[in-house]
Amino acid sequence: MRIIIVDDDNLVSLSLKTILEASGEIEVLDIGRNGEEAIVLFEKYKPDVLLMDIRMTTMSGLEAAKEILSKHPQGKILFLTTFSDDEYIIQALSLGAKGYILKQDFDSILPALKAVYSGQNVYGSNIVEKLPTLMQNPTRKFDYEKHGITPKEMELIVLVSKGLNNKEISEQLYLSEGTIRNYLSSILEKLQLRDRTQLAIFYLNNT
Repeated sequence: MRIIIVDDDNLVSLSLKTILEASGEIEVLDIGRNGEEAIVLFEKYKPDVLLMDIRMTTMSGLEAAKEILSKHPQGKILFLTTFSDDEYIIQALSLGAKGYILKQDFDSILPALKAVYSGQNVYGSNIVEKLPTLMQNPTRKFDYEKHGITPKEMELIVLVSKGLNNKEISEQLYLSEGTIRNYLSSILEKLQLRDRTQLAIFYLNNT
């Protein structure tokens, strides 16, 4: 797996590079120190995963992710930060980042990279614990019915927002995984969203 590390603490970046490459599964293509360098390095290398901090000098990771994903919507960005601020989490995932984990969860970094590389979305345990609370905002309303969302599709949206995969959803709704995939495609088209991560954040912001 080819990755880029971007963090304004050079010691952190070098330590990560040493540890991750020692696994034999990771090749660190380059290291950046801010969002501007992240954009340049992503364009240069087209890495499998960009491992990036959020708060950095000159340009933040969130600003860099927005620009990168606008040009490369299939790009895979995993945020690694010390901050679990609600607003950061919402912004990161709404931009289309594939994961958000905390530096304190050091042992989870390699598994998280592998999961993101394989197409999964990854949230640290601290982040997962926050999601239900973030979703309980009574001031946010959205008329799903007006956008053609059926009651069954609404059930699926809620389960996606809880982090369930297609197999788990199919077991809950007593439908085949193929049917779940078809429902999900229909929902994304109706709401003009790109993937299930954006769908979960959309629900979070509009419930």
